[in-house]
Amino acid sequence: MAKIQVKTKINGEETEFLCQPYDTVLDVLRKDLNMTGTKEVCSTGDCGACSITMDGRLVCSCLVLAAETEDKNIETIEGMAKNGKFNVLQKTFLEHAALQCGICTPGMLVAAKSLLEKNTNPTETEIRYWLAGNLCRCTGYDKIVKAVQAAAEEIRENA
Repeated sequence: MAKIQVKTKINGEETEFLCQPYDTVLDVLRKDLNMTGTKEVCSTGDCGACSITMDGRLVCSCLVLAAETEDKNIETIEGMAKNGKFNVLQKTFLEHAALQCGICTPGMLVAAKSLLEKNTNPTETEIRYWLAGNLCRCTGYDKIVKAVQAAAEEIRENA
C-alpha cells in the first residue's frame, strides 16, 4: 500500500510525515516522530491516555487516522512546557501529587488544559465531567481535581 504524505502543525511547528492509510495519529506520534509522551494504553478510545487536541478539540489520538491531520493544528503533551518551564497545570499536578504511575498523566494534563482554555473558573463537577474520558487507576481523582482547581485559580489571578 502506498504511503500518504501529510503536512500538519504539531505543537506550533510545521511537520511533514509519511504514513499508511490505516496509521493512527498515535502510531505516527510515537513510532515515526518519537513523541512518546502521548501514551498508548487501550487503543479503543476508552482510557484517554492518548489525548491530544486537534484544531482545539480534545480527541483520542488512537481513534484519529494520521491522514486526517492534513493542515490541522495538533497539540500534544510535549508542547505544554515552554522554554523549559512547566505549564501551570504541570506545576500544580506536581504540587498536589496528582500523579503516581504516570500513564494517565499526559492525557489528564492535555484534557485539563483544554478545559481551562475554555473555562478558567470550572466547578468541581465541570472538572470531573471534562476529565471523565481519562481513566486513572492510581490516584482516585481527588488530587487531580484539586490540581486543576489550583491551576484555574492561578490562571485567573494572573489574567
